[in-house]
Amino acid sequence: MRTDLYTGHDYFNMDDLLTEEHKLIRDAAREWVKKEVSPIIEDAAENQVFPQHLLSGLGAIGAFGTYIPEQYGGSGLDQISYGLIMQELERCDSGLRSTASVQTSLVMYPIWKYGSEEQKMKYLPKLATGEWIGCFGLTEPDHGSNPGGMVTSYVEDGDDVILNGAKMWISNAPFAEIAVVWAKNEEGRIHGIIVERGMEGFSTPTMKGKWSLRASDTGELIFDNVRVPKSNILPEKSGLGAPLGCLDSARYGIAWGAIGAALDCYDTALRYSKERIQFGKPIAGFQLQQKKLAEMITEITKAQLLTLRLGQLRNEGKATSPQISMAKRNNVDMAITIAREARQMLGAMGIMNEYPIMRHMMNLESVITYEGTHDIHLLITGMDITGENAFK
Repeated sequence: MRTDLYTGHDYFNMDDLLTEEHKLIRDAAREWVKKEVSPIIEDAAENQVFPQHLLSGLGAIGAFGTYIPEQYGGSGLDQISYGLIMQELERCDSGLRSTASVQTSLVMYPIWKYGSEEQKMKYLPKLATGEWIGCFGLTEPDHGSNPGGMVTSYVEDGDDVILNGAKMWISNAPFAEIAVVWAKNEEGRIHGIIVERGMEGFSTPTMKGKWSLRASDTGELIFDNVRVPKSNILPEKSGLGAPLGCLDSARYGIAWGAIGAALDCYDTALRYSKERIQFGKPIAGFQLQQKKLAEMITEITKAQLLTLRLGQLRNEGKATSPQISMAKRNNVDMAITIAREARQMLGAMGIMNEYPIMRHMMNLESVITYEGTHDIHLLITGMDITGENAFK
């Protein structure tokens, strides 16, 4: 069992820009991860199972509903607090962070922002503690980067709607109590609808065979004439902008989380380079290894500064979708590059589960794709700076 020795890396004194509350929240999340998750994460990934006993602990450290108001069971904290928690979770494993960011940004957020008061009071408190886990149904087998092309739909039938269709690549689906599902009504308008486990015709088969995010449960959502009360439709916003607003929040969390994965790979490579002796001295003393390490901490520091500023803009309500896209794309690309370089520094040991790097590498291959691929985010930035739409 690997001992988690991580203590953090702050080359530009970023802590000076955080409040004492921010640091307490981050450190509490870090200590929980080191005690409860790090000792079991390699086994969880190897066995392709999410350790569900961690859910109450995630609720206790504020990972569920970090910025949701306290009246609904959330922690009532700011956006930087949310980001710091996501960073600490993904420093351990991207799948762990995925579970938390889906719960907060893709399930609790739309209920809070678009739901009725009755929906908020019914669902949010139980989601905040981890008693209930939710999932987010947007991506379909034939519609990923073009979610507006979805075919999942519903028709009205008295006080209910009848929902048909399927969603794919859904984190938390196999054990979620509820799903926030996006579907078209009879006029083709997209609405969010809360589907509860146990509704007849609703199933959540697990997807097997993943080489990435193996410590996160991924599944499908199948709707076969599922009867859902109209009262489960989110009333305050419709259209494609509704789910995209949720993705903004999730992508923001990913931008922080990717820094955590990069920090863990850098930390592992730095420690190894000081211990591994070749040609009579530690490999940390060789120029090419120092070049790799220096580039790693430089890119991490740039990402930290970018993301902290984004958090400040989020707190002020000024962050734009293209700014969030830039941070998500940049930080995940940075993290996967660092993971690959760190793996090389460890040589053959880099592929062994004694070290976390290969697991981070595999996880980040998913993170660079989901919630907007690397190329899609480039096009979002391109459209923002040129005014020209290259999507069509």
